[in-house]
Amino acid sequence: MRSHVHLTTQDLTKGYEAGPVVDGISLKVSAGQRLGIIGENGRGKTTLLRLLADDLTPDQGTVTRHGSLSLVQQEMPFHESETVGDLLNEALHESRKALSELDSAAEPFDEQRYEKALAHAENIEAWDAERRAEIALEALGADHPRSTRLRQLSVGQRYRVRLACLLAERADVLLLDEPTNHLDANALDFLTERLRQHHGVVVLVSHDRTLLDDVCTQLLDLDPTPDGEVHLHGGGYRAFKEAKRAERQRWEQRFAQEEAEHDELTDKVERAQSRLKDAWRPPKGAFKHKRSTRAANKMRNVARRLEELDGHRLDAPPPPLRFTPPELEASGDLLHATPLEVPGRVNLTEPISLSAGEKLLITGPNGAGKSTLLTVLAGRLTPATGTVHHVGRVALLAQESSFENEDATAAQLCSRVEELGLLSGKDLARPVSRLSTGQRRRLELAILLSTGPHVLLLDEPTNHLSIALVDELTEALHQTKAAVAVATHDRQMRTDFRSWRSVTLDSPSRSHENSVASEVGPLVSTGRCAR
Repeated sequence: MRSHVHLTTQDLTKGYEAGPVVDGISLKVSAGQRLGIIGENGRGKTTLLRLLADDLTPDQGTVTRHGSLSLVQQEMPFHESETVGDLLNEALHESRKALSELDSAAEPFDEQRYEKALAHAENIEAWDAERRAEIALEALGADHPRSTRLRQLSVGQRYRVRLACLLAERADVLLLDEPTNHLDANALDFLTERLRQHHGVVVLVSHDRTLLDDVCTQLLDLDPTPDGEVHLHGGGYRAFKEAKRAERQRWEQRFAQEEAEHDELTDKVERAQSRLKDAWRPPKGAFKHKRSTRAANKMRNVARRLEELDGHRLDAPPPPLRFTPPELEASGDLLHATPLEVPGRVNLTEPISLSAGEKLLITGPNGAGKSTLLTVLAGRLTPATGTVHHVGRVALLAQESSFENEDATAAQLCSRVEELGLLSGKDLARPVSRLSTGQRRRLELAILLSTGPHVLLLDEPTNHLSIALVDELTEALHQTKAAVAVATHDRQMRTDFRSWRSVTLDSPSRSHENSVASEVGPLVSTGRCAR
């Protein structure tokens, strides 16, 4: 029984040099509830998740956990010698230990100890743990030889192994950071079903709108609100989006009304004070003094209302960070690829041609070679057979990339990042090493767009981005005059791009999946953006 399981926070606060990231959050998530944490990049979603997992120490407040807990982060630290088998053994340790204790209590038989061991083994379904692990590894495309070292795997492969281990553990509380980033369609379906069936607590950070709708019973919004508090919403992401739009509209209207009233009252007080100062006063007891007294009383009432307004003044709605894509000018035929092959990685059996304004969606399971194909199309990898010809500037946004200079600031690497609506304020002067994963992704996108590409090649472009930016990017890709090719597992984005031409890659080869990313490196993030 997991009815006792819950996760509670009280006034939870965590900040860094720039100020609080998590500010006074109090909430309770009980067994059977599945909470989605949403908000713009840099709002503290991952920080909150790590606080819940006791992976970070809060500056203030408490976290109370009842039940066992497992966390899967976007980027998982590991030892050089660590293997897939090591991760699996760690995940199965509790189940194996429970069965061992049960056997130990059976001979010689100790009834009290045996009943306790049996209850624990039944609670974590220890007998089924090995089978659960095998099923999860296979379903998530993570069934690598147990001796495979984690350093030999891509970021996505390591994430899927860790996610499979988490699902096998059957912890009471599951904490997941962007769990869909590296999953294909079959893996997404498997994860969705497993999370829906979980009887304990689920807390996840995700930009995946479909997952939020299909899985979450509540959404915690970390973006600014009129009262300065974080808000819980029920009813799924679509309902939240409409409620959020209406809330923003009311906030803007109320703020405008309060500002207008404040200006009017201030003007009245100033004019009344000026009249009282300059006005002639009749002798005491004269009739006109009553009118003067009434005027003074009226002024005091106005001043009191002004003081009231100042005491509960509504904060100004912060201007939203809106993506403003540059005009990408392109014309004519821009890219042509013949059927091509990179042995063991990708086999393109049909030609690809892209002209200005044309759009292409590349689909296929993990390991089919989507990342490899995009890298070949970008001219970063030479195929064994076939050719690629392109005209003009080609830019590739890889799934995972890095910056050569982690000490450089966002503004130093790309002077146009604020103009593009991708970063602003203090984030511009922050070293890359101190940006969140989502903010780093925004900077990569800014660098790419600032080169003025004629051909955009985007590999899982929604990874790490906020939902609002994903929506804006989707619209921009529809409208741009550049040629665009996108590989994505994001279900909503694929639905939005259903009118595009598509190429489906087959014959997956998991052992080579994503290896091209580590071999050829990122195309855009190591340089500076165009001035």
